[in-house]
Amino acid sequence: MAQKSDLEIARAATLQPIAEIAARAGVPDGALSPYGKTKAKVALDFCAQARSRPQGKLVLVSGISPTPAGEGKTTLTVGLADGLRRIGARAMVCLREPSLGPCFGMKGGAAGGGYAQVVPMEDINLHFTGDFHAITSAHNLLAAMTDNALHWGTVSGLDARRVSWHRVMDMNDRALRHTVIGLGGAAHGAPREDGFDITVASEVMAILCLATDHADLGERLARIVVAWRADGTPVTARDIKADGAMAVLLRDALSPNLVQTLEGTPAFVHGGPFANIAHGCNSVMATRTALGLSDIVITEAGFGADLGAEKFLDIKCRAAGIWPAATVVVATVRALKMHGGIARADLGTPNPAAVRAGCINLARHIENLGKFGQRVLVGLNGFVTDTDEEHQVVLEEARAAGAEAHLCTHWSDGGAGTESLAHAVREAVAGPVPKPAFLYPIDLGIPGKLETIARSIYRADGVDIAEAALRKLERWEKAGFTGLPVCIAKTQYSFSADPNLRGAPVGHRLPVRDVRLAAGAGFVVAIAGDIMTMPGLPKVPAAEFMHLDAVGGVVGLS
Repeated sequence: MAQKSDLEIARAATLQPIAEIAARAGVPDGALSPYGKTKAKVALDFCAQARSRPQGKLVLVSGISPTPAGEGKTTLTVGLADGLRRIGARAMVCLREPSLGPCFGMKGGAAGGGYAQVVPMEDINLHFTGDFHAITSAHNLLAAMTDNALHWGTVSGLDARRVSWHRVMDMNDRALRHTVIGLGGAAHGAPREDGFDITVASEVMAILCLATDHADLGERLARIVVAWRADGTPVTARDIKADGAMAVLLRDALSPNLVQTLEGTPAFVHGGPFANIAHGCNSVMATRTALGLSDIVITEAGFGADLGAEKFLDIKCRAAGIWPAATVVVATVRALKMHGGIARADLGTPNPAAVRAGCINLARHIENLGKFGQRVLVGLNGFVTDTDEEHQVVLEEARAAGAEAHLCTHWSDGGAGTESLAHAVREAVAGPVPKPAFLYPIDLGIPGKLETIARSIYRADGVDIAEAALRKLERWEKAGFTGLPVCIAKTQYSFSADPNLRGAPVGHRLPVRDVRLAAGAGFVVAIAGDIMTMPGLPKVPAAEFMHLDAVGGVVGLS
């Protein structure tokens, strides 16, 4: 029998009415704004009530450095929440919303897979409740109003040569990375260089994910810096007088989205910053609300722990006043073989030696998380091509690195396939939550923070910051932008800035070619290596295989 696709599994499921899922989570019907029968937004006044209650324990799911072989971090996050409910724990899951760019590009959707999915899968992977459209509109409204102020000369000191605010769209389109706008004469605006980022890299996305209420959202939006005057002072969204209208567009988007897993576990899916170019975590609003509604909340941070977990801990947790009681690192035999030097075409051949060699990557992530005081477990995502001997190698190497590993079969077995890990997680979080242990003090300068992350997490010999980036940092410091955490944008495939260096490389340097100030979000973005904030489509995009069937059903979405 042919293996069912994720979409076929999701369609075959009988979803429960969202009001029943909400009741299971302790959300009253009056706090719901339904978007159809199986998804809803939860009212912010109820979220505030939930955040004032005793808080449950937070568990972070991160992973080894990703490879084309796949790791299944979101799938395990969903499966673990289902597994916890199967053993009697009151659990919820918090995830990011997928971006249309990767969905139609090469990564596919981000709703889990197999029998460990959040549903309705098609809705979540496509337009969902419109949050990304609201973020895109709010961001581009600010861009339009900035150019309008240039056209009419209404903001003192605003200079077309010093505008730093790009436009965004939620699609991969390399042709829009660098553009020239305002051509065609005086009636069409001020000519200047511009460009597009993908919506998930927008500072507005980061702001939505870090805001605690509408007032905080408005204040953060007002602080966005869109340009610099000749005297070194910033031009903000408040100066452009765009912050109020932006908040209006984001009013409903700030409310978290409630859905369910295939097994009926309540799930918040809200916000979607990329982890390789943004801070990579779902919203503070969703996470803190879930902590007030359940005993254990499972959440994920994007890509490998060197990116996702570091930003989750140093940026999100610092801003939200939360801290995980434990962290699960996801690994697969196939990915570990790639880190051990095996080509993708040969991953189906048993090779315990390559698995053992690749475990150097797993061990590095475990060691790094220990620097944050984390209790670490390993979720070994099993594939049918794995052998018992290869599994045993991972269990041994994880134990030697200081973490207990558990084989998980959630893709095929749902929550039943994670019960062993669920028991271990429940035991790990039974005691007091570890005291927050950030990697760097917040008053350390930006170069010092970059150096700390590069040496401590990436094992680089140091950081090389481009001269133009250093001048920006000096200008920002003079303007009073100090005490901000850093968000490093770099390849997810390696501890280094070189995507081809797998395993656990040492002796490299971190090249920072540019920095961007996200004053409203409250951090500085450091762009390292060749990473792009507007991805491109692959030679054969996933979109080529999608269409509607005769009755309007989606075909080819994964």
